[in-house]
Amino acid sequence: MASIILIRHGQTEWNREARFRGRVDIDLDETGAKQAEAAAERIAQWKVAAIYSSPQKRAIATAEVIAKRLGLTVEPLDGIDDMDFGRWQGLSIAEVEEKYPKLFDLWRHSPERLRIPDGESMEDVQRRVIATIDDLVARHENETVVLISHRVVCKVLLCSLLGLDNSHFWQIAQDATAINLFEISGGRATVILLNDTCHLRAL
Repeated sequence: MASIILIRHGQTEWNREARFRGRVDIDLDETGAKQAEAAAERIAQWKVAAIYSSPQKRAIATAEVIAKRLGLTVEPLDGIDDMDFGRWQGLSIAEVEEKYPKLFDLWRHSPERLRIPDGESMEDVQRRVIATIDDLVARHENETVVLISHRVVCKVLLCSLLGLDNSHFWQIAQDATAINLFEISGGRATVILLNDTCHLRAL
């Protein structure tokens, strides 16, 4: 059995501004850094063998805080990189709604049917993330590992683990530095924690 602790990165300025981030490399803001510290204290209760992160700065910065607390190093992993939002990257929600009204309607109501211009679909994200998880489970049998990723990646992965298709995307919440824990044994996943933010109560 492998145990995987999946964490969304801390807050950035673009999270506060409700901008599509994707592959734009932005760092944590002051609140995001504090969230990462709080998450690190919470994760310290587990015996963690390895920490993997999306290559984006906001994820790496979150992962490095946790890694320092645990005495580990961070290994970047392309398979858990954020969704490529193509032409939407850097745009606010209002701007996307104005420029791409039909596609934005799909994003809000049928995200599984959307392919963003010059970007990815959720099926693309799901395919690469599941392949990455399968590889990690094979490499870390009977160990616990931490993954730092992004909202879309976390939601798509959790849908898959729960046996849900991507039409259920909006039914999975993922707040900044939310902790999710699942165990995989014999190819079957059991979700133990989902969108746990207890560590943020003091912030």
